[in-house]
Amino acid sequence: MEDKKTLRKKFSVLRKSLKTDVKDSVITAKLLSMEDIIDADTVLLYASFGSEINTWELARTLLANGKPAAFPKCGENGLMTFHIITSVSQLDDGKYGICEPDGSLPQPDMTDRTVCIVPGLAFTPEGGRLGYGGGFYDRFLAEHPEAGRIALAYDGMIVSELPLLPHDLKVDTIVTEERTVFCNAEK
Repeated sequence: MEDKKTLRKKFSVLRKSLKTDVKDSVITAKLLSMEDIIDADTVLLYASFGSEINTWELARTLLANGKPAAFPKCGENGLMTFHIITSVSQLDDGKYGICEPDGSLPQPDMTDRTVCIVPGLAFTPEGGRLGYGGGFYDRFLAEHPEAGRIALAYDGMIVSELPLLPHDLKVDTIVTEERTVFCNAEK
């Protein structure tokens, strides 16, 4: 099996070729209709960039419906905190050129009704995830095992196997334009 660095390049190119606004809209609509999202006390989002599945419409819809939404702020030592926003205008260019909230905004109370939308380049049907290599989400989710974990992906980004390590945390669900995969992920 190829190493993670090689796979990241490969899946980055693949994701770019798969991306369409229509697929992003279908994924967003499917996610918004999920019970986990409807019942969530807070949805932790990532600020999409490049060829990632667009999370901006998702954020606007959640906020318009009164659902608390929080975005990550990357800190020192690979640590990340989430901060609740009331408008996407509260996000500015941050670390790595990705939009982030101001660190003075409130942090959500993490509960078993909190849902984290987890980014990634590729996934396995069992919830394995190939991230970007920084470990921010693995560390955050290890500290907050109570949060549900949902990944957004194009169907072509689901593969049979990935070179996963013990610290690589799995997602519970993967939502694609074609299907919703309920993983046998252990938190």
